[in-house]
Amino acid sequence: MTREELLEKVKTSRPSVAVVGLGGAGCNIATWIADKKLAGGKIIAANTDAAHLSTMTRADKIILLGEKLCRGHGCGGFPERGAEAAKENLAELKGDIQGTNLLFLVAGLGGGSGTGAIPVVAGLGRESGALTIACVTIPFTIEMTRREKARDAIKALAEVSDSIVVIDNSKLREVAGNLPLKDALAVANALIGSFVKNLTDTITQPSLVNLDYADLRAVMERGGISSIGIGEGDGQDRVEKAVSQALSTPLLDITDVSTAYGVLIHIVGGEDMTLDEVAVAGELIMEKVPNTKRVIWGAKVDPNLTGKVRVMAVLTGVTCPFLSGEVKQKVVAPQIPKEVVKPLREAMEHMVKAQESIPRETISKAAVFSKER
Repeated sequence: MTREELLEKVKTSRPSVAVVGLGGAGCNIATWIADKKLAGGKIIAANTDAAHLSTMTRADKIILLGEKLCRGHGCGGFPERGAEAAKENLAELKGDIQGTNLLFLVAGLGGGSGTGAIPVVAGLGRESGALTIACVTIPFTIEMTRREKARDAIKALAEVSDSIVVIDNSKLREVAGNLPLKDALAVANALIGSFVKNLTDTITQPSLVNLDYADLRAVMERGGISSIGIGEGDGQDRVEKAVSQALSTPLLDITDVSTAYGVLIHIVGGEDMTLDEVAVAGELIMEKVPNTKRVIWGAKVDPNLTGKVRVMAVLTGVTCPFLSGEVKQKVVAPQIPKEVVKPLREAMEHMVKAQESIPRETISKAAVFSKER
């Protein structure tokens, strides 16, 4: 095989990635991702609200869902109308995701358009054979009606998607409660956006030592409910601090971290981050999640994080009380220690701002490891 033939083979074998933002919140997250220049993937924004959709200038394609049904005015917070609107555009949506290997669906649950449409589009992804990962936020605990809608949507998603990465706004409040509302919600967008972008970059950019798509599929396929945790550490034992925070403060209430089916870890550090620290992070996580079937993790260098290490952990196949209904009796939520809350909040604030100031060419090193137990 000649070099030219090999390069062509690499090009054609690279996974095809699509990100579909559904509803108002989903389109906003898609815009966040587009602003960061998603490598090797296309971005689609779909909504029933024509006015909001008209602001999605950075998407590769925009789709007005249910033009006949909703006439561009939205669906009034009714998920049933959101689902019908998506079905009206079924052929167009199916054509846009045809040939996609990795499909990310992003939405804020609890309203109408995104809540109703996301299970419909996930079904198309499953039919096409794509690894379908839904990334969603759920409303605050006090929004009981919206949380019921979100719960129903997640149950429907579980039937037609491989993994559902869930961020609970109420959990976000525990670590970002002092932030202004707009900034706190932007943190959720940044978390989902970073998750999607980091995964896409590591499996599509030939300049990096890539995370293997087959490994990703092994962890996320049929992974069920997934939860994200984020941690940051500096000084002595910075890796241990970051891993401990990431696993002890997931942004979704889960029954038992140790029962996770799979764990996906993304590690970012400065130029001073060592290979040994990356390996230690993986070993620590395997100790914390002893029953997991798969652990995969990757690392990249960000010159702006010199002296620090940030860890994002995605736990797949977890169980959460949310899906079985809200707890009726009043319980006192465990308080997160102040020494954990402060660095977490700082890490989240940094996530919102960091990539704006980082030239996209500055990632100079990367390492990815995979281990099956």
